[in-house]
Amino acid sequence: MLQSDYLKGNLIVTRGKCLELIYASEEIKLQCTSVKAAKKLFGGDAVMARSLLARINAFERADTIKDIIVQPTFRFHSLKNKKGRDLEGYFAIDVKSRRESWRIIIQPLDDAKKPYNPCNIDQIAGSVRIVKIAEVSKHYE
Repeated sequence: MLQSDYLKGNLIVTRGKCLELIYASEEIKLQCTSVKAAKKLFGGDAVMARSLLARINAFERADTIKDIIVQPTFRFHSLKNKKGRDLEGYFAIDVKSRRESWRIIIQPLDDAKKPYNPCNIDQIAGSVRIVKIAEVSKHYE
């Protein structure tokens, strides 16, 4: 699969097959695309690093975000506002499994690369072709 990267404002854009990934920062992009950077993020855990890259690969191969939502092992779920963070319109999937606390935090974007408002994922899932990877973190800790 051919990919092209370019900078747009503060976002790093990667064009894949059908689902376009936009990374919130160069650091997040590196963590999601480099085994070495992913292993560093996970404290040397190669299994978690491979799992993260496999999840990103699934995004790159998806036609729409619905292809991700229907995968039970990804455990796609919406996020609630927490500790003063406004997480309306953000979602998460497990990096490896529910037992692990690491999540990939994403935000669906419209064709103009703007967040949906309101973001009713059930109505838009079949048409979302752009996703922002906001962070990879232990979101619930």
